[in-house]
Amino acid sequence: MRIGLALPQYDCSVAGESPLTFPTIVEHARVAEAVGYDSLWLSDHLFFDLAKYGGGAERQGAFEPIATFGALAGAVPRVRLGTLVLCEALRPPTVLAKALATLDCITGGRLDVGLGAGWYEPEYAAIGMAMPPPGVRIRRLREATELVCALLEGGDVTHHGEFFHADGARLDPVPIQRPRPPVFIGGKGDRLLATVAAVADGWNTCWAWTPDDYRARLGVLNRACEAIGRDPTTVTRSLGLYALVGEDEADLAARFERMRALSPAGVLDGMTLDEWRVGRLVGTVEQVRDQAATWAELGVETLILGAGAVPFQVVGLEEVTALAEALRV
Repeated sequence: MRIGLALPQYDCSVAGESPLTFPTIVEHARVAEAVGYDSLWLSDHLFFDLAKYGGGAERQGAFEPIATFGALAGAVPRVRLGTLVLCEALRPPTVLAKALATLDCITGGRLDVGLGAGWYEPEYAAIGMAMPPPGVRIRRLREATELVCALLEGGDVTHHGEFFHADGARLDPVPIQRPRPPVFIGGKGDRLLATVAAVADGWNTCWAWTPDDYRARLGVLNRACEAIGRDPTTVTRSLGLYALVGEDEADLAARFERMRALSPAGVLDGMTLDEWRVGRLVGTVEQVRDQAATWAELGVETLILGAGAVPFQVVGLEEVTALAEALRV
């Protein structure tokens, strides 16, 4: 199993540093590469807030993922770099494909492309677009994914769909990876999983999942594949999980209290360690290894670790190192 790290990206990502600075992102990326992570990940928001996670509603600044990976690629020459996930509404798919092809060239063919339907209504308002209902967002995502994939494969692309159009569009230069960089879709609903089966190379979901709940969603994906004659094993699977590891139970408890102290206000209020374990990669070294083995049995090829209490927060570089050491056996 491969492991990835969700890099700090927001003004709330690293305790004591707001606004977040690019050198801090570089530092975390270099440490992660040095201790053995296979991939590094950034999400896609114009800005963010933590109300959904029990924190404040104040706006948090965000580093844009494509530009950030372009700047970061030279600092970490080994690991793969992935988007978790790009919001369909924020870029025309033809322009997005051009940026992704360029990024694949810059990284030497190390790009993983994650796409999503979008869910954060404030950024729709910020770009002057009413957030479409779920069914429309899924249809837009499917069409955008088809168009991005066709362009990344090379050649002239003409497309006249429900939402997007292209006339003889082509990418010069084309991506290094052939036939194209892998493209996956993030989410969990029935219609989204049917879209994964129809047009994507892979599926991702995050950040808190029990094996039983994941197995149920996997059943939906498998049935969607079978309905269109696709072998479900051809869908690559990655999973994002909040993660915390200790050498023993006492060390784990101390690390949890440290995470509580360094997390944004309100996020872990009233939360116990036993509650935090549920649906997360949390435990002693042996327990975390056993949990990872369970996910591998469910076909998860990459675990993307969130080393904090909210997405793309990193409590500390020591946690990044401890997780890598626990899972590198």
